Amino acid sequence: MDINWIVVGWIIDMILNGLVWLIIAVLGLSLIDITDKWIRKALKLILKVDLWIRELVENSLEWILKKNFKILSSVILLIILGVLAQLGIIPKLIT
Repeated sequence: MDINWIVVGWIIDMILNGLVWLIIAVLGLSLIDITDKWIRKALKLILKVDLWIRELVENSLEWILKKNFKILSSVILLIILGVLAQLGIIPKLIT
């Protein structure tokens, strides 16, 4: 009985290829799990910073309005609107 080495090589190649892809899948899934945890922590931090910035801006604007600083309030409003326009959140009013 003669052994067909082409078929044996093909079977070995399929088995090794399957094992390599299994290792790649396990490493990929564990990497996705780790980065998912990091992303969740980053999003929680971004939420805290966003709330803190909103509160700071609101308190600053209220203080400016109480003190009746019209020029300062208009400059701050201009800066805020400029940043929002540069980020594309609001369309640019002056082109």
